[in-house]
Amino acid sequence: MLNEKVKGAFLIDEPMAKHTSYGIGGPVHAYITPSDENDLKQILIFAKDHGINTFFAGSGSNLLVADEGFEGIVITLGKSFTSLNIKDNSVEAQVGVMLGKMVKETIKRNLTGMESMVGVPGTLGGALIMNAGAFGGEISNCLDVIKVMTMDGKIKFYNKNDIGFSYRNSTFPKNEILLSATFALNEKPADEIQFDRARASKGRKESQPLRYRSAGSVFKNPKADLAAGYLIDQAGLKGSRIGDAEISTKHANFFINHGKAKAKDIVGLILLAKKTVLEKFNINLQLEIKTLGFSPGTFEL
Repeated sequence: MLNEKVKGAFLIDEPMAKHTSYGIGGPVHAYITPSDENDLKQILIFAKDHGINTFFAGSGSNLLVADEGFEGIVITLGKSFTSLNIKDNSVEAQVGVMLGKMVKETIKRNLTGMESMVGVPGTLGGALIMNAGAFGGEISNCLDVIKVMTMDGKIKFYNKNDIGFSYRNSTFPKNEILLSATFALNEKPADEIQFDRARASKGRKESQPLRYRSAGSVFKNPKADLAAGYLIDQAGLKGSRIGDAEISTKHANFFINHGKAKAKDIVGLILLAKKTVLEKFNINLQLEIKTLGFSPGTFEL
């Protein structure tokens, strides 16, 4: 049995509501936190040999899980792969490191490149896959080398140029799990870094409903100069509710959980937003959040 092989944490029939920023999601067969690379290798080989569905999750900050859960295992490196080393202008971090910690530690050393992402939730791994960014900066801008593991437990390295990065997207193979990354940052006067950090922090607090449970931006912006939140707002959908789920009155691209929202409620709001924006503006919004456990076509009109 797999649980006999795992050295790290192994939770059976674990509700994903405990592991997502939405506080939403049914049970998965097992929620596993490998203790190290060798532990992860054994898990991946077992899963591949036995045809077990596997999903890689970070901190669950941009994830919507179905009420029915997921028939497979969820692997998270968020509490075990948390090493962070900074030497001169080079930063080496495992993917379980919280992005906020990286931002804080690099700013402390007058290193620039991360400060615009102050307050962006989640782990480094999720940030790399999503090519997370805010206020003009993206995580891939200062990326150097990435270390990954294949489903058969082999280690591979990619240079930044081996991977295609675009707006909220990367071309990392879906059947590989990121382990760590190195970044090459530049020094910058402390007052300039603090100014950029403060501006990003102020912008986030003023524009986002940070007091409520959410998964951040639900949809990708259709264009660099056309925000999904603007379209949803102009469609008159701010404040729309289904059950305990609401399209935020503060930021229309944030769908919030007032406490007892179900995944089906969020799905209902997603489809409402997609349908209304398509009818009014002829734009088909694309999801930015990740989803797990839903039937194919759930989010299509």
